[in-house]
Amino acid sequence: MNDAPKSEGLRERKRRETSHRIAEAGLNAFLANGYDATTLDEIAAAAGISRRTFFHYFKSKDEVLFASLSHYASVVKASVLAEPPTGMAIDIARDALLNLVGSFQGAEMMATAKVMRESKTLRSRRHTGYLQFEQAIFDGLCELRPDQARNSLRLVSLVAVAAFRLAVETFQQQNARQPLTGYVRDAFERLKAEVR
Repeated sequence: MNDAPKSEGLRERKRRETSHRIAEAGLNAFLANGYDATTLDEIAAAAGISRRTFFHYFKSKDEVLFASLSHYASVVKASVLAEPPTGMAIDIARDALLNLVGSFQGAEMMATAKVMRESKTLRSRRHTGYLQFEQAIFDGLCELRPDQARNSLRLVSLVAVAAFRLAVETFQQQNARQPLTGYVRDAFERLKAEVR
């Protein structure tokens, strides 16, 4: 019996690549023109597909933007899983978030956050991205530490994302006086000082 993972078929690979191309084209258009001014036709044209094909992959331009956030959440989860399970859970979560913002994807993520902040349509849905990060940290910690109480890991995930959110908002309000990683480190240091 062969237990090797099934390789991705050509159809699945093409579908994934097209979905990624649409999401990338949409994000680039949002960054260049603003979310509200970007049309589905512009996204489809930039991705090299028809408007009709767009709807085979996404129901709306909201979904295009949230596909990017989902990708960032999977990067966070992978970073959690790459950590040794012996450290403090809050430090593992902090390091995963620092890994994201310190990477190329961090700049893209901040640009996405700016698009969401500037759009009246999306402002009320900004928390969706943070919820994805929270779930990614929680899922990663549960896999990393299967014997630890899930409520404890849920609490760490909630608090870590709250600290991260505060860091991002402070970074934006202060017009990036220092790199975002500095704001994230500061937020986690203050959190740990208050908990002691």
